[in-house]
Amino acid sequence: MFVSTFTFAPGAFDAEFHRMDAAIAEAARAIPGYLGEESWENPATGLVANSYYWDSMAALEQLMQHPTHRAAKQQQARWLAGYHVVVAQVVASHGDGRIAHPLA
Repeated sequence: MFVSTFTFAPGAFDAEFHRMDAAIAEAARAIPGYLGEESWENPATGLVANSYYWDSMAALEQLMQHPTHRAAKQQQARWLAGYHVVVAQVVASHGDGRIAHPLA
């Protein structure tokens, strides 16, 4: 399994940002191998993190090649005050079962 975490500093969002964001989310959820997602905000820094879980790197690469994803990446400076992406292989996942999680 893999996780891609997109951390960003929000900027000025417009209608085009929201349209593309929704289209990318819809595309991700339609890819075989998509397992789920989580979003977090750090009130101290204002940063937002979206983590997407995948059953394979091939599934994640499908999203990275999606035309809307590629277009948004080229235009990100219009809407974001900075971003960073981490792609990692999940070697373990566990919990007590009392909260829902995409890998549970």
